[in-house]
Amino acid sequence: MILFDHVGLSYGDRTVLKNISFSIRADERVAILGKSGEGKTTILRLIMGLIMPDEGRIIIDGEDITGRDEDALRETRMKFSIVFQEGALFDSLTVKENVAFCLREYTKMSEDEIGQTVASLLARVGVGHAEDLMPEELSGGMHRRVAIARSLAAFEPKMFLYDEPTSGLDPVNADTICKLIIDLSEDRRGLVMVTHKVSDAMKVADRVIFLNNGEIPFDGTKGEFLHAPDEAIRQFVSEYHHSADRFS
Repeated sequence: MILFDHVGLSYGDRTVLKNISFSIRADERVAILGKSGEGKTTILRLIMGLIMPDEGRIIIDGEDITGRDEDALRETRMKFSIVFQEGALFDSLTVKENVAFCLREYTKMSEDEIGQTVASLLARVGVGHAEDLMPEELSGGMHRRVAIARSLAAFEPKMFLYDEPTSGLDPVNADTICKLIIDLSEDRRGLVMVTHKVSDAMKVADRVIFLNNGEIPFDGTKGEFLHAPDEAIRQFVSEYHHSADRFS
């Protein structure tokens, strides 16, 4: 589904990704872990074709998307459901109108069909009661659920992409979002979750890709990750172990 072939990217004088390569199958659950500024979100933007690499190739479903124009990238983007960190809801629209936006934009559904689809999507993520609320009236967890519902509108993605989906949420809401992410992938659709929280990665993913200084020092199972000998990984994982000890 996703192949990065010796991909490199810099922003001005700062190198973000250095000659990285990996592949992800459409049915895998993968967490991309790393500290802030390591290029985790950049990888999602590259997958979607929102930015292009300075070197290397990005292949989605067997097709090289590197250098494609916007029209050609639209078909690629529709293979994915992506939820960015802040949810990016339209402040001036209700929850219902936010989710309906893509349906009106990209389908020929009648208003009745749109209403039924919106109601179904909101119920699916557990916020069916909130359709008339404005984004400012939502809790952090509800906001993130509505963003997920909107990302599902208009088409059925092959794969889910999440950018720090539990950022800023309390532990209870973070756990709820993780469970929702797992539920949405129960039909063998894969996911890529970018996060700096080891605990979230352990709940959601089967495989971990670790980014450090623009490179990938680790790519393997979550069990292997927790016991990896690399010093940078050991320091990163120590927070998870300390957290687990606190609540055990």
